[in-house]
Amino acid sequence: MPQKGRNGLPKRKHKISRVQGKLGKAPGTISYLGSKDKVHSKVYATTYNEDIFEEVETVDIERVLEMKASAKTAWINIVGINDEAFVESLGTRFGLNPLLLEDAVNTEQRPKIDEYEDYIFGVFRMLYLNADDDIVGEHVAMVLMDNTVLVFQEVKADVFDGVRNRIQSHSGRIRNRGADYLFFALLDSIIDNYFLVLEHISHRIEVLEDEVYNDPKPIAAQNIQELKKEILKIRRWIFPVKELISRLIATENPLITKDTKLFLRDALDHTLEINESLQIYREMSMSLMEMYMSNMSNKMNEVMKVLTIMASIFIPLTFIAGVYGMNFDHMPELHVDYGYYYVWGVMILLFIGMMVYFKKKDWL
Repeated sequence: MPQKGRNGLPKRKHKISRVQGKLGKAPGTISYLGSKDKVHSKVYATTYNEDIFEEVETVDIERVLEMKASAKTAWINIVGINDEAFVESLGTRFGLNPLLLEDAVNTEQRPKIDEYEDYIFGVFRMLYLNADDDIVGEHVAMVLMDNTVLVFQEVKADVFDGVRNRIQSHSGRIRNRGADYLFFALLDSIIDNYFLVLEHISHRIEVLEDEVYNDPKPIAAQNIQELKKEILKIRRWIFPVKELISRLIATENPLITKDTKLFLRDALDHTLEINESLQIYREMSMSLMEMYMSNMSNKMNEVMKVLTIMASIFIPLTFIAGVYGMNFDHMPELHVDYGYYYVWGVMILLFIGMMVYFKKKDWL
């Protein structure tokens, strides 16, 4: 039997949080906090400039360092952050702070920007729709260096295909600019996919609105509650991004040039629009529950109205039937010829009269 608390109610079982894996460890300890299966890290490195493009898949850290040391811009994508030993080794060779690496493998880390002397570190959440149209949130950490952008991901799937295509096809300005513009382009891809997620949420709200308005069912309340929780979770991931981009615009760190800050201002406008839309969708999801409760109440009132009308019709008929159902010997009407038919006639006239009265009152 389940154990009971002091109030006599069964005790709730608390889920064991993944964050408990950090308890008691020193700051800077690299401990992966996530739900993905253990895999060995892989590095997908891309180097380019205006004339040259090279793409390499490797696990050799020395090869990665050679690509970083070149005069070209390097995009080094580390996939598989649950390989703690590899991440620590790579971070050490790149001279990254252990506190940075700790946040890079912490999938529960909220979005943030940290500025160090030689690099800028950011944590964000990639949101995209999978094949089943479910919203997927993936942790991503990025490090901006003088000519290099390091990207730490849990899985290979991401939202950066557009940036890869632009680099490969030499379209746009990305091949003519430095690592700071690459950092912006990756961040901009993350933000652009927020719009797709918001469109998906907007569609779900419209479907629920039609369902609640036309035919409210108990399952609709559960769907509304799940939508509210999802919007709040997404808001927690997206809302801080506006402040982080503002910090990048305001920074005096030479890693981000004045030209790139102009593009960051455009990204800031997008985050403002996204946050406003999220606030609207949050309020709409809350009003959906109120609409559901109101429509369910109206539906119940309609049922009660029908039952009340039926009861009102049968009350006088029941009264007449009750009077002539009494077992008295001296009831004059009992000996009238066709008395039975007269009573039926009175009852039918009462029924018709009450129906006409209810119709005139618009109760039917």
